[in-house]
Amino acid sequence: MPNRQDPFRGFRFLVEMDGLLSGGFIHVKGLAREIRYESQREGGVNEYEHKLATQVSFPVIVLERGLILDDLWKWAQDAADGNIKRKTLWLRLQDEANIKAWAWQIEYAIPVKWSCSDLDASSSQVVMESLELAHHGLRKAT
Repeated sequence: MPNRQDPFRGFRFLVEMDGLLSGGFIHVKGLAREIRYESQREGGVNEYEHKLATQVSFPVIVLERGLILDDLWKWAQDAADGNIKRKTLWLRLQDEANIKAWAWQIEYAIPVKWSCSDLDASSSQVVMESLELAHHGLRKAT
């Protein structure tokens, strides 16, 4: 009888930046890749259009976590000051036994937006920070 394999859970993940584990992220958004294409019509052919691939695009990656450390702020501030330092990130998805199951490598990431959740004296919610990263590509990692 073969072993049963369940789909991976989206809450078991780790984020590494330049080989260092960066914990505490509650959301990672933007894991996507899209191949852009152009439609080309051919004279006399009315049944279809040719679809020609043009380039691959990647949306920004968004990391969200509770505001506590200033490492993301410093990286974003350095970039805003013109001292842009590109980093490589790894997103490591784990299985039920906390063993690495799937991983993505995000290459040459730079911070393009840092934001903080609203401050509200009438609530007791955790202050969240969000960092948007532009990058050169998303690859399956080992």
